[in-house]
Order: sequence, then structure tokens, then C-alpha cells
Amino acid sequence: MNLHRNGRTALITALVIVVAMAFRVSWNALRDIAGAVGADHTAATLYPFVVDGLMALALIATLVLDGRDRKFALRVLGTYTLASLVLNYVHGLVPELHGRSVDWGRLADWDPANWALVLLATSLPVGSIYFGSDLVAKVLHHRPTPITAPIANAQESADTERNRSSSDLALSTPGPIIPNLKPLPRAVAVGFLKSTLPVKPLPSIAPAAAAPVEWRAVAAESTRPRRATGRVPEAARTPRPKRTADELLAEARQATAEWPDAKLTAEGIRREVRTSPANARTLRDTLRAERAAPVA
Repeated sequence: MNLHRNGRTALITALVIVVAMAFRVSWNALRDIAGAVGADHTAATLYPFVVDGLMALALIATLVLDGRDRKFALRVLGTYTLASLVLNYVHGLVPELHGRSVDWGRLADWDPANWALVLLATSLPVGSIYFGSDLVAKVLHHRPTPITAPIANAQESADTERNRSSSDLALSTPGPIIPNLKPLPRAVAVGFLKSTLPVKPLPSIAPAAAAPVEWRAVAAESTRPRRATGRVPEAARTPRPKRTADELLAEARQATAEWPDAKLTAEGIRREVRTSPANARTLRDTLRAERAAPVA
């Protein structure tokens, strides 16, 4: 930090020295120009401060102002720099100006050029009054934009986010999600299917010394609701032996022997014997006829 500050101080000091020497060189030429256009000794001595001094003021204003005011200060700086350059150039072209032996009000042999140079030299003091006062007023009324507010707001936002993140991490951060790699059981049809084909036993995964495992068919439990599977195709149905009319009647007699007449319905017989509705109605009529017949 000290090295950086010392470097800046040395740079500013060197710049001031260079500007002071350049002002001294320009001061000689502008003093002679002022004497040639009619200024007395005191006015000629102060004339360089009017031109080059306003250049320094405009340079400082460009460092303070911003926006349109800064552009105005740059225009003033450029205009007076160009005017000082022209007058120094004329002073170098006319050696008589050095000893003030030139005619009063004569800066060039060609009249239009002489008139323009005299107008330029005499208008610079008036312009310094106008532009200098305007620049001073702009600098005094300038309100610089604070640059610490955004930094403070940014720091406050960073602290808020840091505190919020710390609170969230301490209280409500969920644990790592471990995927469930266990496959869900497949839904199977409920019931037992009879088959005449021999069943091949599954290979046992138990150790050799362990007791043999007895395999049984159980219905798998599933937490998901079952969807309607539709009608079971004929090929998947278990074949059942067809009963004759006499066998159905015998089973119906045995199942309904203790039923009262009011309970002897086709739907009850169908559920009890597990037959078709048509057979159940036939069995109902037969059983009712047997009950209604007189006993011999």
C-alpha cells in the first residue's frame, strides 16, 4: 500500500513540474502576443494565466463532472488548447514579436489572417470569463453519485444469503436420496389353478447343510390398487369336469335339504351348486315340485 501511494505521489509531482515548465514556455509567447494587440505590461503579464489557466480549470472540471457537463468541459479544454497552440505558432513565425518591434495590432502580413489572429487573441479573455464562471458553477452544483451504497448493499445481500444458507443447511437440508433398487412384485391372479401337468420343482438356493425348503404358492401382496384385467381367456381357464343333470340335482337336493321354501330360489341354488342360471332355474322348479308332491 505504501509503495503504491508513494508511486502516485511521485507521478503527480512530476506531472505538476512538467505542466509548470510548459506553462513557462507558453507564457513567454502569449505575453508577447498580448503586448502586440495593445495590452500594457501588467495585462500582458497576466494574459497567459487567462488562456492556459482556463485550460487547467477545464481539465479539473472534466475529472469532477460527468455526463453532458463533462463533455462541455472537454470542449472548452480543446478549444483553448487549440487557441494557445495557434498563438504560440504565430509567435514562432514572427520574430519581431520577441522584441516587440512589430507594428501595434499587426500579427500577420495578410490582412484577413491578421484580423482573425487579432480577433482570436482579444476574444480569449472574454471567453475565459464566460466559460470559467460556467465551469465553476457546474462544479459547485455537481452532486456526485455515491459509490459506497452499492458496495454496502452488495455486502448486506451477501451476508443475508450466507446467513440464510447456513440456517437452511443446519435445519432443513434433506438427507441423500437412496434409490430403491428392489423390484416391485408383479400382480398375480388370485386363486388356485388346478393343472394335471407335472410341476418341475425350483432349484434350491439354500446351503447344502440346510433343511430342504418347502415351496408353496402364495398370493403376492401389492400396495398398488389392482386394475381390471378383463375376462380371462379360455386357454388360461382351468378345465372343470362337466356334471350331468342327475349329478346337479343330487348336489342341489343335498345342499338345500334344510332350506325353507322361501329360500329356495334360483340365485341361491346357483351360488350353492355353482352352475349356470338356466340350470339353477331348472333345479329350482324340480325341487319345488318334489316338495309340493304328496308323500306316498
